[in-house]
Amino acid sequence: MRKKIIAGNWKMNMTPTETKELISKLKDKCNIDEVDVLFVVPAIDVTTAAECLKGTKIKLGTQNFYYEEKGAYTGETSAKMILDAGATYVIIGHSERRGIFKEDDEMINKKLIAAHKFGLKPILCCGESLELREKGTYKLFIEGQIRSAFDGISKDQAIDTVIAYEPIWAIGTGKTATSEEAEEVCKFIRETIKNLYDVETSDKVRIQYGGSVNAGNAKELFGKEDIDGGLVGGASLKEEFINIVNYK
Repeated sequence: MRKKIIAGNWKMNMTPTETKELISKLKDKCNIDEVDVLFVVPAIDVTTAAECLKGTKIKLGTQNFYYEEKGAYTGETSAKMILDAGATYVIIGHSERRGIFKEDDEMINKKLIAAHKFGLKPILCCGESLELREKGTYKLFIEGQIRSAFDGISKDQAIDTVIAYEPIWAIGTGKTATSEEAEEVCKFIRETIKNLYDVETSDKVRIQYGGSVNAGNAKELFGKEDIDGGLVGGASLKEEFINIVNYK
């Protein structure tokens, strides 16, 4: 039985001071055994968040890193820096990184390989635009994202990768894929992993849904067979996140 993982992606929000305030409001009621709870914070907030989360079961991640170990890469953050600061997870391939910062499939593959090499636990994002959804070619597109990202990834590394399905048209728009639409794609992603590896691997990989997840739709979404939790955006910055984590 796969354990649910619910991650709050803070995006470019919260100063270190604000981080202390938000975590103080959330941590006691998010510190549960039933699901893995994860705060994914800006890099500048990692050390503050790590200190605030000491003694809890809540895990910590950040939103980006560079695939080289160190060097002349001004403005970038390495896996070693992230781990030393107290985070263990990292988001890779979010649609905002792909779209705004032009990260391509080759870059995302390098990051996934590096995350495993240096000991970070990756959350790999994938998802289609509204145009691809309406054309009916979204499954082919998502399969391409998965196949490219997992090139050179071993079976054990694949099992240790969380996949987040985030339809671009539902991120920050207030629109949400229906639970049936989300389940259809998450099941398809699992089938893709099975085809790349085997049934055992696909059965163990955790697949999240992300895209305007809120306290009102969390229970229905997370109740689906192939949806193993959520990557939560705006609602993770509010006390509403408590209700999402405690969706049962």
